Amino acid sequence: MFTLPDLPYNYNALEPFIDEKTMQLHHDAHHAVYVKNLNDVLANFPDLLDANVEDLIKNLGKIPEEIRTKVRNNGGQHANHSLFWVIMAAPSQQNIPSGNLLDEINKNFESFDKFKDKFTSSAVALFGSGWIWLNVNDGRLEISTTPNGDSPIMQGKVSLLNLDVWEHAYYLKYQNKRKDYVDAWWSVVNWKEVEKRFEKLI
Repeated sequence: MFTLPDLPYNYNALEPFIDEKTMQLHHDAHHAVYVKNLNDVLANFPDLLDANVEDLIKNLGKIPEEIRTKVRNNGGQHANHSLFWVIMAAPSQQNIPSGNLLDEINKNFESFDKFKDKFTSSAVALFGSGWIWLNVNDGRLEISTTPNGDSPIMQGKVSLLNLDVWEHAYYLKYQNKRKDYVDAWWSVVNWKEVEKRFEKLI
């Protein structure tokens, strides 16, 4: 069965940028429900329960049609959140990436500031609930958005970084001010983890 991963830090570790209460509800309630729903829908498909969640959502065409939408939604959200937790960390002095990743960002977006502006603009402009991503696609970095629980994995891409812009990710602290949340989130990006993911690819 699929299990809810532990947070790699305390609920209050991202304060003051993401508050403790939001982290508790986001992880223990929202993410936990996606995991429960995924296990429930796959209860009669033991071979799928043994699969890796990324393999499930990467191969949705192989999922029985009667459960495909629920697997897409709940499996996608489980995978998305599992990445989201680890690409954040307590605020540190490293506010930008370094090494090969920074070089590649500069190559693809002209500068880190322009990358950050484009990513932020995409996050603010996304209508409704969804995610913003930094992916590797055909050897190049790209920014993309997905609605609901969808993931670039479903399109054969590899994701390095993601940002949850469902309202449950920020509404307690920021209410309807999504841009304030996105601006604050940059202070808790775990660039060491993102760099590690990038180095595995190259």
